[in-house]
Amino acid sequence: MMPFLSFLQGAVHRGARAVADFLLPPQCVLCQAATADPGGLCAECWGMMAFIHEPVCQRLGTPFAVDFGAEMLSPAAMADPPAFDRGRAALRHSGAARQLVSRLKYGERLDLAPLMARLMVAAGRPILADATVLVPVPLHRGRLWRRRYNQAASLAREIGKLTGLPVIDDALIRRRATAPQVGLRRTERQGNVSGAFAVSPDGARRLAGHRVVVIDDVRTTGATLNACAHILRKAGARRIDVLTFSLVTGSEVLP
Repeated sequence: MMPFLSFLQGAVHRGARAVADFLLPPQCVLCQAATADPGGLCAECWGMMAFIHEPVCQRLGTPFAVDFGAEMLSPAAMADPPAFDRGRAALRHSGAARQLVSRLKYGERLDLAPLMARLMVAAGRPILADATVLVPVPLHRGRLWRRRYNQAASLAREIGKLTGLPVIDDALIRRRATAPQVGLRRTERQGNVSGAFAVSPDGARRLAGHRVVVIDDVRTTGATLNACAHILRKAGARRIDVLTFSLVTGSEVLP
C-alpha cells in the first residue's frame, strides 16, 4: 500500500508542477526570458557568465592563462600573501555575475541565493571537501537592521544545505560600522576594516581547531576577508579558506 501511496503522491506533485509551469512558465532570474527550469538563467544571460576554471593560483584562486603546474602561486600571492590559506570564487565579477551580486545585496533578491550557492559549491570543491564549518562575513547591526538580511549569511545557509556543513552565523561580529568599500583604493579598504571584526563571546570555543570556510558574495582586494581570517586564526581556527561568488581579478569595475 505504501509504494502505491508514494507513487500517487508523486503523480499529484508532477501534475501540479506541470499545471503551474503552463500557467506561469519558468523565467530567467535576471531578464525574465523563458527558461527550462525555475530559478535559473536563460542561454543569453548564461553566456554572460565569466566562470573561473583551473588553472588558478592555489592561494588566491585567481585564474592563470597558462597551466604552470600544481601548487603554482601567482606573483601577487608571493609578494603579498593573504591572511587566509586558500581562496576560491565561481566567477569573475563582470557581466551577469556582477548583476547577480548587486541584486542579491541591494535588491532584496534572496531568491538568487540558491543558484549562486550551487555555483559556489562547484567552484569551491577543493576547499569544501575538508572543511568542518562555514562562517559568513557579518554585517554591522545597524546595516543589518536597515537591510534586514545579510547576503553572505544567505549564501552560507544555502551552501550548508548542499554540503551538509554547519553554519555559525554569529561566530564573527562586526564591532564597528565601516564606510562602504565602494570607490576606496586598496590601502584605504585595508584601513577601513582594520579592527572592525571580532570573534563573538562564544565563537572561540565553537571555532577552535576547526577548518573554517568564510563565505562572502564578492572578493575585491581581499581586505575584508583578510581581516576576518586574521581574527579567526587568533581565535584558534586550524585552517581558514574563503569562498565567494565572484572575484575582481583586475579588469572589472569594483563593486
